[in-house]
Amino acid sequence: MARCHRQKAFFKAKGRCGKGKLLIIPAIDLKDGRCVRLRQGVFSKETVYSERPEEIAQEWIQKGAERLHIVDLDGALEGRPLNERVIQNIVGSTGVPIQLGGGIRDLKTMENYLSLGISFLILGTVAYRDPELFRAACQRYPGKIILGIDAESDQVAVQGWTEQTPLTPAEMAKEYEGLDISAIIYTDIKRDGTGSGPNVEATRKLATAVRTPVIASGGISGLDDVKKILPLAPVGVIGMITGRALYEGELDLEEAVRLAKAL
Repeated sequence: MARCHRQKAFFKAKGRCGKGKLLIIPAIDLKDGRCVRLRQGVFSKETVYSERPEEIAQEWIQKGAERLHIVDLDGALEGRPLNERVIQNIVGSTGVPIQLGGGIRDLKTMENYLSLGISFLILGTVAYRDPELFRAACQRYPGKIILGIDAESDQVAVQGWTEQTPLTPAEMAKEYEGLDISAIIYTDIKRDGTGSGPNVEATRKLATAVRTPVIASGGISGLDDVKKILPLAPVGVIGMITGRALYEGELDLEEAVRLAKAL
């Protein structure tokens, strides 16, 4: 019963608890209007996978994805939306919930994105630099805000991963306990885009430290890594984000979804 309660916030948009299921969430990272992946968050270490992100989104949905994770990388660095047209095209061509992050630093931008049909907004830099704005967003858009926590060596990083803070992931997460937050996305920067495997223990540590559901991100390279995350469901992990492994054919999305549904 407790586990079902922890998952309610994440699945309430669909009107169900999500019992016995973790989401496999494909990542679509946008840079200069293209679908790319960065290695360890370094902008100079990019690999371009498609000039048409809308087609990539449709492919993941056809293979069973029930949610998409989109990041405006340019926006994250500059602090303002820079891939709105592509994002709007993806929303218009898909029928699944989309969680979006990158360059969302004010209520007007939040309102604009939600009006386009974005289901969840990921706020990371704002949560660190402007706690009052983050709280205001949670109050104005209950259940629509995801707290993005990106960390390197157990320290939270912001501004497109270019600035390190003195906070640990648990410290930042606990600042917002009690707010109507949909979930926390925890990303291990050192593992992101490397295929080196997820940071299972750090994800477990964060999930057990807070009541808010957690989504794992960074390092998932194949089905074996998916299997490592699945046992974290009882402590509040409700999904996992994967990108490079899908694009390079190392992870079969359909098989990963099947495994998650069988949990």
